[in-house]
Parts: sequence; structure tokens; C-alpha cells
Amino acid sequence: HTSPELAAFVVNGVIETFSRANQEKRSGTSRKTNDFLDERIAGLQSEIKSSELKLVRLKEEAGIINTDGEQTIVVERLSGLNKNLLERENQRKNAEAQYNTVKNSPDRIKSLTEESVGRFITEQETAIRSLVNDTQKQIGLLKATKERLLVEYQESSFEVQEVNVQINSLENSIDKAQRKNKDDLEDYRKRSAKVLLENLQTKYLQAKQEEEKIRTSYNEQLNQAQGQGQSGVIIKLLEQDIETKRGFLGDLTKQQSTNDIVAQGTDNNISVAEIALPPETAVSPRRLTTVLAALFLSTLFGMGLALFLEYLDDTIRTTEEIENYLHLPALAAIPMIDSMPKRKLLLVGGKENADDNSTSELLIHSDSRSGLAEAYRQLRTSILLSTAGHAPKSLLITSSLPAEGKTTTATNTAISLAQTGAKVLIIDADMRRPRLHSIFNISNGAGLSTILSSESTEREMLDIIQYDELAKLHLLPSGPIPPNPAELIGSEQMANFLKTMGDNFTHVVVDSPPIASFTDGVLIASMVDGVILVVHAGKSSRQVIRRSRQLLQDIGAKIFGVVLNNVNLKSQDNYYYYQSYYHRNSYRQDED
Repeated sequence: HTSPELAAFVVNGVIETFSRANQEKRSGTSRKTNDFLDERIAGLQSEIKSSELKLVRLKEEAGIINTDGEQTIVVERLSGLNKNLLERENQRKNAEAQYNTVKNSPDRIKSLTEESVGRFITEQETAIRSLVNDTQKQIGLLKATKERLLVEYQESSFEVQEVNVQINSLENSIDKAQRKNKDDLEDYRKRSAKVLLENLQTKYLQAKQEEEKIRTSYNEQLNQAQGQGQSGVIIKLLEQDIETKRGFLGDLTKQQSTNDIVAQGTDNNISVAEIALPPETAVSPRRLTTVLAALFLSTLFGMGLALFLEYLDDTIRTTEEIENYLHLPALAAIPMIDSMPKRKLLLVGGKENADDNSTSELLIHSDSRSGLAEAYRQLRTSILLSTAGHAPKSLLITSSLPAEGKTTTATNTAISLAQTGAKVLIIDADMRRPRLHSIFNISNGAGLSTILSSESTEREMLDIIQYDELAKLHLLPSGPIPPNPAELIGSEQMANFLKTMGDNFTHVVVDSPPIASFTDGVLIASMVDGVILVVHAGKSSRQVIRRSRQLLQDIGAKIFGVVLNNVNLKSQDNYYYYQSYYHRNSYRQDED
């Protein structure tokens, strides 16, 4: 409610009502106790009076004033035997009921034997686990022995077959032990149930024998008491009954007195500490607190979401990540160009425009002062210094997956090397999706596939190579796409061809298919002086790149490093590192 006065009135009313109810409850409990005690005391007094009158009448009829000592002893013995008989009879009934219940209830048997069976299972599992571990170790040693034997012998040889027999025998022993454990468990369950029923039956029979024994003694004592006179026995038992009830009456009278004292001194254990007053301000809603809490929680949620998204991001974004996650040197970072004409997007890993064959795609040649051109010159320097003593002759530029900018990087790297005055050949070894001929607008009628599928002489090879006057670059397109690119690339003729080209050119740059998708690039990597991996910033997965690195390392290829392509200079991660470097020679977009 919005009324402060009504809120205070309701609170005070609730407190007063609760306090009054508590006081009534505490005093009401004492009254109920007194009522019960009064009723019980009156009943006992009536029973005692009735028993006393009956006792006097029996004594007058029998002419007995006091019972003698001998009768007292007989009665006491009879009373004790009667009590003992009742206890034994009760024990026998309980044992009989438990035995019959368990015997007719399988679930009850399972419940009572569960603890014992559980211990048995634990012991058996420990033994089986130990046996399996030991046997597995022996099998492991035998398998290692088999691997060593297979180096010298065939699978069908006697030596290898003998080891196989031992391995099979050990494996069968594990299966046999597990089956035996299952059978043993079932047997143990049956034995446990049988022992349980036998124990319960024995307990029942023993209780029955004890009951019969006490009953015999009781009957003998009862006959003896009846021989001494039945009136004397009844009188003595009646006197004991009166005495017992008087004891109960005394206890109840004391309890009644104590309860009266407690009731008179009972206070309310609830007190009002402070009367509720009308509040000066609203309790809810607390707008400032709500706004601050919402601001704090939203900030916390935003930070958590950002950290979670960062955790899920498996891509490479900076050169530092290349060195930290891939443990490879970062040779260069190629910046991303926004709002670039389509014919130039090819050079930064963008979408190719197959219909546009303009040589202006070669941005490094048409705009040599741009930041992009400077990045490729940095890459050229890294390549020339990648080997001690001399620059590498042959170089493979590839990527893990398609559309990461490997062809762009290979093309502009070759042009950058040619600008030093070196004689450079670029080979399009991507016979899956060749693109070199479309970039330079040259014929693809003859090329690498033509050379590898025929017995060409050195002169014939050189005649197939084309030359771009503007780029000062020698070009070898892929040629017609063959049905078996991997077989041609992995042939000895390919290795000889690369060696021949190395003798005729200062540098040979090879563009291959992605190595995570096809084996062509891995095959070429074993034939060249070094490999450069192109990584698309913010797109290439660390796991895929590590897999590519491992493929190259497995064949012993020398990895010069990684080119981080399509770097976003506007990103906060890269702004301070790259912007200062490329600021002086920033890219100037051509006017359309």
C-alpha cells in the first residue's frame, strides 16, 4: 500500500495479535496438562478404592488378616516367572514373524544381504582390476615385441604368430575372469540368502524352546501356589496391585504440583522492542539502488560476455599471437584496404573478379609508395635474410585453407623480388583452381601440367615460360587442369624441374593449393628451400594452422615464417602497432 500510516498500523496490529496468541498458547498448554493429570489422578484414586474394598471383602471371607512369609515367597516367584514368560513369548512371536516375513519376501532378503554382497563386490572388483591391469601390461609388452618382430618378419611368420597366440590367450583370460566374477557374485547372493534364512530360523526355534522352558516352570509354580490356597495368592497379588497404583498416584500428584507452579510463573517470551512508526520514505522501489545494481550487473555481464567470446575466438589476429601460439616468426603484416576497387581486392585476400584482367590488380607495381607496397617490401627483406649466407632459391607460398590470400601474397612477393633486379619466376602449381593466368591476362594453354606430363627438354620448358614486361616477371601458369594433380606434383620430374628452374632463375616462387585441403603443397614443400604460410587475420583457425605446421615439420620442410594477411588497422588490437608503421606511407585510393 502507498499509505505510510496504514503500513505502520498493520505492522503494529500483526505484532500485538501474534504476542497475544503466543501468551495464550503457552498458558493453554499448562491448562491442558492439568486437565489430563486431574482426570488420571481421579481414575487411579477410584481404582485404588475399589481394590481396597475388594481386598477387605476377600480377607473377611477367607478369615485372613495377614499372609504368611511362605505364601509371599511363592507369589513373588510366580509373579517373576509370569513376567519372564511374557517376555519370552514376545521374543518368540517377533522371531517367528521376522522369519516368516523374510522367507516369503525376496526383496526383504535382498535388502538384508545388501551390505554383505556390497563388500563382496568391492573385494571382487579390486581383485579383477588388479588382474586386468597386470594382464594389460603383459599384453602391451607383447604388442611392443610384435612391432619389433614385424620389422624383420611377415605377419604370417611363426615368430609373429606365436606372439599373437600369447596376446589372444591373455585377452581371453581377462574375459574368463570377468565371467567367473559374475558367476561367483550370483553364487554368493544365493549363499547369503540361505545363511540368512537359516539364522532367522535358528533364532526362532531357540526363542520357542526358551518360551516352553519358562512356561513349564511357571505352570509348576502355579500348581504349588494353588496347593497352598487360592485365596492367599489372590490377596497377595491384589495387595501388590494396590501398592503399585499408589506409587503411580504419588508420581502424578507431584507432577501436578510442579505444573501449577510453572503455569503461574509463565511469561510471554515475546516483547515489542519498538513500535512501528509511519515511514518517511518509500521502502520500494528504490530507484537509485535499482539503477546502480542494473548498471553494475550489465557491466559485469558485458565483461563476462566479452571474455567468453574472446575465449571462443580461435583465430589469429596479431603477429604476437603468431609467435605465441604457433612458435613461428612473423615475416610481415599485410594491411586490409577498405573501399578498394574490386580488381585490387585480390591482393589482400578479397573476392577475385575473374572478368577483370587488368594489370592494375598488381597493386604493388601500380602504387609502389603505398603502405601495402611497403608491407611487401618488408616481406621481401625477411625472405632474403631467412637463410644464412645466401638468399633462398626456391620458395613455396601457401596457406592452410582457401581464400586466405596466398596467390595474392605469392604474386606481389615475386614482383617485389623482381624489383631488386633479380630474375624471378613465379609458378602456378595450384592445378585445382589456377589463377595466375587471369591476374596477368596470359594464356593458360600450356604450363606446368604440360611440362610434367611430357618429356620436355630444358629448352622446351623455358619456351613455355611467359614474360610480363611491366612487372619484369617470368610466369609459368598451371596449364590445362589434369585429372591427377597430386601424382604430377609428387613426381620425380617435378623435383628435377624445380632444380632446373633454380639453375636458370635467381628466385623461383611457387603458389600451391591449401595444404590442409590437398597434399600438393606438402609434396612441393619437400622440394624447395623454404615455405611461407599465409594466415588470414581474424579468420584462420589456430588449430588448423598448427595442423598445417605439423604437416610441414613432419616432412622436414623449412618454414621461413608466417605472413599475417588482411590485418585491420582500425582494430584496437592492431592500431598502435601497425598504424605508426604505415602512417607515413598510408594507402591513397585511386580516384574512380
